[in-house]
Amino acid sequence: MNEIFKIRCSAIGQIMTNSRKKGELSKTTQSYVQLWLKEKIYARRKMIKSKYMDKGNMVEEASIDYLSGLLGLGELKKNESFFQGEYMTGTPDVIVNPDLLIDVKNSWDFSTFPLFDTEVSNKDYYWQAQGYMNLTGAKNYKLIYTLMNTPPELVEKEFRYSPAQDYDLFEMDYNYENVEDKCRVKVFNIERNDEDIEAINQRVIECREYIETLKGVSSGI
Repeated sequence: MNEIFKIRCSAIGQIMTNSRKKGELSKTTQSYVQLWLKEKIYARRKMIKSKYMDKGNMVEEASIDYLSGLLGLGELKKNESFFQGEYMTGTPDVIVNPDLLIDVKNSWDFSTFPLFDTEVSNKDYYWQAQGYMNLTGAKNYKLIYTLMNTPPELVEKEFRYSPAQDYDLFEMDYNYENVEDKCRVKVFNIERNDEDIEAINQRVIECREYIETLKGVSSGI
């Protein structure tokens, strides 16, 4: 297995946690790197699935279209271009122009929508932003949460496992068309930080060194 380790931007946060022991990778980082190496050795990919991810994937294009009419940035289109650098890889959601990227996150429901947050609460999204800006050369990034209607098939699945009796009333809790736009969109601006980008590069190098030690570990048979 000769593939060189590069971190996906969406996973940068998993390798940027710091260990309590100086000179050692954190347990979180070690676990991520070990899984990466297993996937290469066995030529298989661990599949992660959840209702939150399902909704995000299903409403992604609708949310981008929704934002096109609100942000005053012209027509927004989902980016399909894959970027790869020496240390990172990734596909940003939207490239507005060479200096501005947009990443769209779709909240599951009103209770998980960050209406009152004043800064990005999920550090993973900050690291993801730095990775995408590094790959594209952009200096500005908007992390935008949207509150979109939940697709009917997901609502129906939720209803089957709920104590609710009236489907029409239940469905209304997952439909937000009667909510003001200002309560359905939350924008966080993230600026490029070259020091943090260099820290990511250095951590990738440390992960590569750790991978070399793992390759020498016996199976125990």
